[in-house]
Amino acid sequence: QAGKFIGTIAKICGGGGGGRPNLAQAGGRDASKLPEALETAIADLKSSLG
Repeated sequence: QAGKFIGTIAKICGGGGGGRPNLAQAGGRDASKLPEALETAIADLKSSLG
């Protein structure tokens, strides 16, 4: 569920996102939080993939 995944990550940067199960996009207002968002995304993906 790409839309659900990206939405939670985008909130870290003060934004939002969404999309279809296989494609999503997001945006945010606080670019200084991007490293934290990327680390969270990597951790979430690793957890999802096992």
